[in-house]
Order: sequence, then structure tokens, then C-alpha cells
Amino acid sequence: MKLVLFERGSGPEPGLLEGERVVPVGDLVTAGHDAQATMAGIIDDFETLRPRLEEARATTGLPLAEVRLRPPLPRPGKVLCCIGNYWEHAQREPRQLNMFMKNPDAVVGPGDTIELPRFAEPWMFMHEAELAIVLRGPSKLVDQEHWRDAVFGYTCLIDVSARGEGRSTWKAGSWLGKSFDTFCPIGPCIATADEIPDPNDLHVQFWDNGQLRHNYHTDDMEHRVPELIEFASTIMTLNSGDLISCGTNHEGLGPLQDGEHVEIEVHGIGRMALDVRDPLARSWEVGIYMGADSTNHEAVRRHRPDDAALLKEP
Repeated sequence: MKLVLFERGSGPEPGLLEGERVVPVGDLVTAGHDAQATMAGIIDDFETLRPRLEEARATTGLPLAEVRLRPPLPRPGKVLCCIGNYWEHAQREPRQLNMFMKNPDAVVGPGDTIELPRFAEPWMFMHEAELAIVLRGPSKLVDQEHWRDAVFGYTCLIDVSARGEGRSTWKAGSWLGKSFDTFCPIGPCIATADEIPDPNDLHVQFWDNGQLRHNYHTDDMEHRVPELIEFASTIMTLNSGDLISCGTNHEGLGPLQDGEHVEIEVHGIGRMALDVRDPLARSWEVGIYMGADSTNHEAVRRHRPDDAALLKEP
């Protein structure tokens, strides 16, 4: 099942994405004080709601072209993002698992615009296409064996990043350069966990003006989804509608700049498009930033090492 928020001339309302149509389900669920609360309520009550939602899937619904999809979680309580977390070239031992918190107010959704800030210091603004875990809570001290208890579903997330010279993230704290307004596009939907048998078996792609840049497989995560859940829930309570973004494979990293049209797809979840606007009309070399990473964006390559001693499996 794929849950969405959509608009048809008024405020966001919940629905089910069924191919090229959206089925409204607002009359089947309890409305919260805002759209985020409504979606969190659906997550909390999902097992009770599931039979009615399944029945609704067979109804006619609305043509997707006649509505506007909105971010499925417009203001998550927490957005936790992994730092790195992909083997890329398998040229080293695994890094220590680490995360930062991204500004929840930075969330935008399908059809929106990534607005580059009126800020001169960052050397470049870059895209990082990622799989994001939609959490079910309250979840605390969840061990790897029971990781599914804390997972409601999955969505796509672009971790837009302001970077200094080379690939270093702007300023020491990392989160500052990743928390400008509009720097957290998510969507187009939440694919419920039953739709994704293994989140470490997904294909992630990203296009900039039609050029394929990111093109990788989530099997290459250094620290896999069960470990991410255990790590985060050890530190803090995870609530319904919170997000953990799983990090990116930096192959294919490149700049975002004025007038571009970008698309992200996590196969099995969905595809989302946005535009880019820069009020200062800055420009960088178009394409993949070869100074940052060697790339092989035209084919999915897996770099996960064969040495089992290096792997952190649940």
C-alpha cells in the first residue's frame, strides 16, 4: 500500500496511490490537528484501518494528473540522516556509524522547488539521493532482531547539501549546510513495509536535467537497516512519522543549480520530480563532480566487500 498526501484545491488530505490514480481516504481515518498528525495517526492505527483501506483501493479515485501530491510527512518530528554509510569502492574498513539531525522545516515534496539560499560562502550545493525509513513508535531500545517492529514503511529523500571546498560539508556540525529551507525533499509516497521485503535490496537513481547521476543499490550500505534502527533507538525514542535517511553512495555526486529539473526514484517506492531555483544564478561545472568521487553512473555497481569479517550483519 502506498500512502500519500494530496491537494485538490484545498488543504492536504490523505490518500492511496494506485498507479495513475489517487484514492481519497480522509473519511476513513481520524483527522489530526494538521496533515502530519493525520499521517502519524494512520501509522499508529494502521492495523485497524488496513481492511477498510484495502477495500478503498478498488474504488475509482481521482486521476493523478488532476491532483497535486504533497510531501507524505510534511513536518516530521525528527529527521535523522546517516553520515556516508556506503562502501562505494570498498577501499577501506567500515566507518563508525554516525548520524546528524536535519531541519524538519526543510521538507518539501513532489513538484516543489529546491531554493538555493542567498548565501555566498558554500562552494557548491549538491544532491544526495537516499532511501528513508518511516518509523512507527514510540520505539526505544529496539534490538536488531526486532527492527521491523519500529518500521512502518519507506520513502525517497534528497539530502540537499551545501558543501565547502572539495567534498567537505559546510561548517563543522554538518547539519547546518543540510538544513536550509527546501533542503529535505521527500515523497512521492510512503510505501508500507509489506511492500518492501528487504530495504537492503533496492535500486536508487537520480537524474539532473535527464542526466543519470546516482545509480546504486542499497545492498552496499556499510550499516544496514536493522543496525540503523538499533543505533537510533538506543539514543532517543523514535515516534510515528519520524524519519531515518540511510545515507548515500557518493558516486555520481554533482551540483544543483538554477533552472535544473531533478528526479529521484527508489524502485518499489516511487519517483518524484522537483525544480531548482537559485536567486543568485550561480553556476558550477555542469555534471558529475569528478573532483569529489570517481563515478560509474551508467551501471549499478556493488562494492560491498566479500570479507565477512568486515560486515556488520544482524
